[in-house]
Amino acid sequence: MRGLRAKIGNQPPCRFGSRYRGSARAAAAVQHTDRKPRPVSGTSPSGLYRQLLESWNRRDPAGYAALFADDSHVIGFDGSQMHGRGEIEASLRQIFADHQTAAYVGKAKAESQLGGDVAIVRAICGMVPPGRSELNPAVNAIQALVAVRSAGGWKIAHFQNTPAQFHGRPDLADALTNELRQLL
Repeated sequence: MRGLRAKIGNQPPCRFGSRYRGSARAAAAVQHTDRKPRPVSGTSPSGLYRQLLESWNRRDPAGYAALFADDSHVIGFDGSQMHGRGEIEASLRQIFADHQTAAYVGKAKAESQLGGDVAIVRAICGMVPPGRSELNPAVNAIQALVAVRSAGGWKIAHFQNTPAQFHGRPDLADALTNELRQLL
């Protein structure tokens, strides 16, 4: 089986979530979770999205929170809200301590500039439960990220994770799941 991937725009797919695989490479990734990659100054908004999923899949609350602006906001899949980098890190630290979290599989669908220093990334994602190799379609989502650029590079100002339920339109839910399966 191939590792989980995300494709951002025209860039080649990015592997992440391999910690849920049984390969030696995956074992090495798990053993090195103390390495905390930090955002690179100048990273693109779509690059921030990729780093966000990678930080989640590493179960790295500090790395995840470091991608956000100080006064940022997150709206989670269940409607929960987090305000500010400190609350984001503390909330994720609790989530990762209390739960075996699924790995994200995602793809940025569009990046729109709203001026030189603000951009929106629209993305799709699914999740692969721990120990599994297939998506759980019940938790597919549409995600939106608002990024702002400052002297330190791009940071996330707002992130929203909305369930992709497509009530009464099973064909749309199936199409999303099939598109995400292409990333596995």
